[in-house]
Amino acid sequence: MVINRPPAQSELITKVNVTPIIDVALVLVIILLVTAPLLTVPDLPVDLPKAATREAEDERNVSITLGANGVLAVDEQRVEATQFQDVLGQRLADPRNDNVLVVLRADSSTPYLQVQKLLGEARAAGAKRLAIATRQKTEARP
Repeated sequence: MVINRPPAQSELITKVNVTPIIDVALVLVIILLVTAPLLTVPDLPVDLPKAATREAEDERNVSITLGANGVLAVDEQRVEATQFQDVLGQRLADPRNDNVLVVLRADSSTPYLQVQKLLGEARAAGAKRLAIATRQKTEARP
């Protein structure tokens, strides 16, 4: 004896598949993490001096850039030497920049007296923590 059963009904898919959305979001976060440090540095060509150690790379910081030709920038904004202290003071007055690290990126051919003057002006503008950016020294291994 054969029993006729009604055909099995397929279940409706009522849930949204979020896996592709998560994949896209993670890729966008990775792209943001890679490109964000590049956006805060002006496009002044600077040949940084070499040093044995490099610290403070991952912290949030305010960048001062001094090119070989004397062009000066605070973060991505180019400024005149006469306006430097005012612009940096305004940047440091922002509550988000309380106790922020101020990094001076000076070309290796810049006289140290000029670097020292900029550090003094940065301190006078309200910078509490100062650093000088360097390139990692590569030593030849025997």
